[in-house]
Amino acid sequence: MRKPLKKSRIPENKALLIKDLVAPYFDVNWHFHSEYQLFTVLKGRGTRFVGDNIQAFREGDMVLTGPNLPHLWRNDPAYFRSENQLETRGVVIYFPENFLNDSPFVFEEFEPISVLLEQSKFGIEIGGETNLQVKKLMLDMLQSSGPSQVIHLLRILETIAHSNEKKLIANPGYINSHKESEEDRMGKVHDYVMNRFQGKVSLEDAADLANLSVSAFSRFFKSRMNRSFSDFLTEVRIAHACKLLHDTDLNVSEVAFSSGFHTLSNFNRLFRQRTQKTPLEYRKEYQLHF
Repeated sequence: MRKPLKKSRIPENKALLIKDLVAPYFDVNWHFHSEYQLFTVLKGRGTRFVGDNIQAFREGDMVLTGPNLPHLWRNDPAYFRSENQLETRGVVIYFPENFLNDSPFVFEEFEPISVLLEQSKFGIEIGGETNLQVKKLMLDMLQSSGPSQVIHLLRILETIAHSNEKKLIANPGYINSHKESEEDRMGKVHDYVMNRFQGKVSLEDAADLANLSVSAFSRFFKSRMNRSFSDFLTEVRIAHACKLLHDTDLNVSEVAFSSGFHTLSNFNRLFRQRTQKTPLEYRKEYQLHF
């Protein structure tokens, strides 16, 4: 992963920016920026990192992130093999950190949106009918220009603010403690884990990539990610297992070994610990909803 960019994504003469992203895979850079971001996945699957949260994503995933909240939508390995001819598509809206700081947005009519934006510092996942309504507004917004784009954005934020189909993503105590000088280091570690998690992953190798001793790296990683390196690796593997349970007919043993677990008993224990369900219960519940 390359070093995250800090330059604003919004042109100086614009109030906001909306983009239709079509590419073989989404941006591979683990990053954060000063703008609010609303992103929805129209095509593509993989693993999503928001703050200290890790989970699988697929078509329909929709997230509002606040300023300086680290995030990454990392596509599955198949998307990086050109012979597969896979494609992703997403729509993203960026709007500035001071969006509601100036008149007339200080008035109480905008309080629900103001509360929503304050909550977005933890990341907000939008689901259900609200997700469908917001996706339509975002697609309509792509075809609009001028003041109409700002009006569309206000409608989107109002729809989300008044919905009960949203939930916070990062843990309530999460704070981005990453320093600019550390971002490339963390990016290398993310990249290493995502490329190797189905096989052997070494704490020593990760520490070498970060140019730290094992003990110093362990302290560094836990202070930045709110979890140990071992727990981070387990959550990446569990997220991948969830995808396999969603998208394939592999049996539980095959899911476990394809996700990097060496024993079925260890996989079952860790899966239940993190999802409060057995793998079969998880698959059955998912099938009932989809």
